[in-house]
Amino acid sequence: MILDVDGMKPIYVQIAECIEAEILNGKFKADQKVYSQYQLAEMFNINPATAAKGLNLLTDENILYKKRGLGMFVSATAKATIINKRKNHTLKRLVSDIVKEAKQLHVSEEELIAMIKAVKHEGGVE
Repeated sequence: MILDVDGMKPIYVQIAECIEAEILNGKFKADQKVYSQYQLAEMFNINPATAAKGLNLLTDENILYKKRGLGMFVSATAKATIINKRKNHTLKRLVSDIVKEAKQLHVSEEELIAMIKAVKHEGGVE
């Protein structure tokens, strides 16, 4: 996990996205304990309050849940929640941006679909 401290995206959001990625790739499974705010702070050399804000963001989205005195754990629906969120927000926004750009460049729908298929096959995307 690497944070972009000079980027536009807040560090706490990047922390949340890193944990989401680890849930998606199977590093953390349902009901498994995730990093504490202090572990995250040490890993990334950031303020523990910033790390806590990232964890709380995931708690607010029902991706993590708290066990008092024990830490944060992955919810049973975490993976499905993340996939749904990324499909309905992130992916739709990216597709919208691509379609707008294609329209400005007078790229036909067929050309655009062919480009997507080519990238998918060449880039090893499954």
